[in-house]
Amino acid sequence: MKVRIGLEIHVQLTCLRSKLFCSTPSNYYDKPPNTCVCPVCLGLPGVLPVPNKKAIEAALMVALALNCEIAPKIVFVRKHYFYPDLPKNYQISQYDGPGMIPYARNGYLTIVVDGVKKIVRIRRINIEEDPGRLTYPTGSMITSPYSMVDYNRSGVALLEIVTEPDMESPKEARAFVEKLMAILEYLGVTDTSIEGAFRVDANVSIEGGERVEIKNIGSMKDVEKALNYEILRQRKVLESGGKVLREVRHWDPHKKVTVPVRGKEFEEDYRYFPDPDLPPIIVTKEWLEEIRRKMPELPDARIERFTKQYGLDEYRANILVLSKWLADLFEECAKMYSDYKKLADWLITDFLRWVKELNIDPKKRSWNPRSIVSLLQAMDRGLISVRMAKELMPKVVAEGIDVEKFIEEQKISKITDEKLLESIALEVFRENPKAVKDALKNPKAINFLVGGVMKKTRGRADPELTVKIVKRLLEAVEKGELSI
Repeated sequence: MKVRIGLEIHVQLTCLRSKLFCSTPSNYYDKPPNTCVCPVCLGLPGVLPVPNKKAIEAALMVALALNCEIAPKIVFVRKHYFYPDLPKNYQISQYDGPGMIPYARNGYLTIVVDGVKKIVRIRRINIEEDPGRLTYPTGSMITSPYSMVDYNRSGVALLEIVTEPDMESPKEARAFVEKLMAILEYLGVTDTSIEGAFRVDANVSIEGGERVEIKNIGSMKDVEKALNYEILRQRKVLESGGKVLREVRHWDPHKKVTVPVRGKEFEEDYRYFPDPDLPPIIVTKEWLEEIRRKMPELPDARIERFTKQYGLDEYRANILVLSKWLADLFEECAKMYSDYKKLADWLITDFLRWVKELNIDPKKRSWNPRSIVSLLQAMDRGLISVRMAKELMPKVVAEGIDVEKFIEEQKISKITDEKLLESIALEVFRENPKAVKDALKNPKAINFLVGGVMKKTRGRADPELTVKIVKRLLEAVEKGELSI
């Protein structure tokens, strides 16, 4: 059964100090409920909205980055629906209809999944105001006996980015969201680490069924999980002879299921018409060029540069660049260390692994590139083995230690004394006579004996020298020159 997935991604412009149509501060995070509000964002009678120029410029920058056609004028419309989080019963947004067009259309984004490139088309981008936020005493709309509304978020500048249904798997949908978030991070228009700064509505259908919308998915991982669950649910319904209904469902991140919320509205239900309080905003070519000149290097351009400047393959460059902080760290280290592939590999594998295991938020932490470089240089100079470097990496991540100084102070440098290693190897031989016999028959069994030396030296033995010594001792045993 063929799967079709389209996404509607809502992104707050957290780079702004005030809301979209009023001067109320947009930073409502951790504030008491209903304190970051004013008559405009509460929609009280008689108020007039005034567009935030910086919000419009940020939106235009995003449209340019996503290869969109930009309308010559920005027209705001009223989207009517009745819900507790919308105090005036309409949302100021945009619409693609007669006399009403979104400010950006017909864009695209290139994603890479399992080494294969794919273009995902972007149907439109809307500038709109965020509604308020419903909260639940138990943390779940399913188990809570009632809901509460907090209007602090109401009126915050929001972009709604709508794709065509070009994605055919949850993995592709997640790759799209990750690439989009990377672009927005490079542009500096949003901070995705802030709760609620981006939400995904996923539309999914499989052959023979209606389209189902999954609302308010709050993380990149959950995009893939929610779609996997929903596709499996729809398949089971169709295979059992049932009918998949057009509806809106809610993703419960705790139970890992989607649950029905309501029937899906049709476009005409919203009764769109141009907002009479907001005249069109003219977008000139000069204004667009001024914005374009201010734009930073974007992920695709940086990936291309990494392959040319540092000789990295596209796989390594992709992983580094899609996390801006990691790409920045790589470039800082690259100023001091010229084995770029080795540097990339250690950052992508061991460094990134410990950042996750230590539960460190990389966007709220500054890193010491000198510490990483000192670890790699210590290996290159033979002061430590690869195993020792892996054991020291948590200290590099958490404390930013000077590795060479740490080795000297703790006296943990690699053991290269051949006589000492030979005496330790002989101990291992005498303690494991069966392993010695196995190694004489099967060359692969030598790894057990080498591992025994490494264990006795707590990983400090020089691996290459240890292998050489163990092979030499095995030859001596085989010739009868050494008994164990």
